[in-house]
Amino acid sequence: MATLMIAFAGLALACAPVGGPGGGGTLPAPIDNSAGNVADPTNLPLGDYHVSATTPAVGTIYSCSLNVGGGGAAVDGPWIRSNGTWDSTAKIAVQGSVAWPTANVSITESAGRRIISGNALPVGHSTGTFPIAATDPAYQYDHNPNSITTHPVSVSLPLDPAIAATPGCTSGGPIGYATNGVAIFNGFDAGDRDAVAHEVQDGCGGHPEPTGTYHYHSGSDCIPGATNPTSTLIGYALDGFGIYNRYDTGGTELTNADLDACHGRMSPVPWNGSVQNVYHYVATRAFPYTIGCYRGTPGA
Repeated sequence: MATLMIAFAGLALACAPVGGPGGGGTLPAPIDNSAGNVADPTNLPLGDYHVSATTPAVGTIYSCSLNVGGGGAAVDGPWIRSNGTWDSTAKIAVQGSVAWPTANVSITESAGRRIISGNALPVGHSTGTFPIAATDPAYQYDHNPNSITTHPVSVSLPLDPAIAATPGCTSGGPIGYATNGVAIFNGFDAGDRDAVAHEVQDGCGGHPEPTGTYHYHSGSDCIPGATNPTSTLIGYALDGFGIYNRYDTGGTELTNADLDACHGRMSPVPWNGSVQNVYHYVATRAFPYTIGCYRGTPGA
């Protein structure tokens, strides 16, 4: 497998071939929680350690490296249960409403490529206040010390991506971009725990990492069209395939049971200006949220 390098504001993020655990040691065993074949936001399965470094599987993330004992939230919130489930409706959010009037994103087509450019700030919505203040109730669970900063983004993707012979692993950092210009990371925190459940994000499900990149770990409801009751494009993975909201074209909410090991499927969706039967990823309520592996070939 070739190494993928993405130039992102001076930060080189490499998807290296699968090797030993990145953090050393052994990850705890994941709790068997039926792989998220439910859409109940009050009783979602935790994705902690549902990771594979060897082969993709439904309800897991195929990772280029394992991460043991990494960063993330310091204390579990009361919305996380000991039986391996969590209640997303009971989770708190980082306080504040910070506007970003200079946020910009451009998605254009040229010579068979889709070009995404911008400054990595959210177009169309405000964010919480970061770093998380000690007076914010979120601070008792998550001490995120990072500030949100701008980063130049320039990504070239195929307009009509092809399914690869074998699925590819995901790495830390962006695995795609939302249509509002925000980076999408995979569903893990730095210790291969369920980032959406454990880390405290703002009301749009975003937060910054150490370089200041504001990002989502799931399909934020603040992305335009995310809550439409029919299949709607909300972003693009780095292999070029679209990321859609959690509904099919008939209005049925999709779960892991409807998707393959990469968290995608073939079905009719609006794509490149018409409804086409194409492969695409689905942003579900449950882990792994957006992408379990790359079904195509990621490109810089």
